[in-house]
Amino acid sequence: MIASMLNLSRKDCKDWQLKDGYSMHRIVYSLFPKQENETREFLFADKGIAGQCHRILILSKRLPEKPDFGEITSKEISESILSHDHYGFEITLNPATRNGQSRKLIPVRGKDNLCEWFIKKSLTTGFEIDPNSLCVGQTQVQQFDKIKEGTKFLHTHGSATFTGKLKVTSRELFKKSFEQGIGRARGFGFGLLQIVPMKSN
Repeated sequence: MIASMLNLSRKDCKDWQLKDGYSMHRIVYSLFPKQENETREFLFADKGIAGQCHRILILSKRLPEKPDFGEITSKEISESILSHDHYGFEITLNPATRNGQSRKLIPVRGKDNLCEWFIKKSLTTGFEIDPNSLCVGQTQVQQFDKIKEGTKFLHTHGSATFTGKLKVTSRELFKKSFEQGIGRARGFGFGLLQIVPMKSN
């Protein structure tokens, strides 16, 4: 796997017309022109503005192409990064549950409900969360116009950023979660598990 950081100046953002989640989706996808019979093999996370640059973190199986605007740096991730048992983590997710009858997605709201939702979801991801360490940071709604079959409609994603500590319970599932991401809307900047190895307490 390859970790990349795309740094965009104010002018780069203007040149890219970066204004919402869909335009960021478009920018990152332009770095990975689709190859025959290939599915999406990259994830990204909006890391916000640091100094004078807007930063986008990208995890991919192949090197991204050189962007039309901005600067990108890439480095290969050692396999050993996934060999630890304990990690600190950060992840931005699209928290929602599906109604059993209507099948509509219902946003999860409220910090207690969000924590409960994520702890339950983590049971299938190859790790368990230390509930005492779990924090819910920024929560917001991502909206953008999208055109499908000639019709424009408003696309909405709820967003919540979680931080905390985790313990690996299944190495295989944990690796899959890291490489493929977690949850819905992964093509729009959700689901990238950012980890830092930690010593066990």
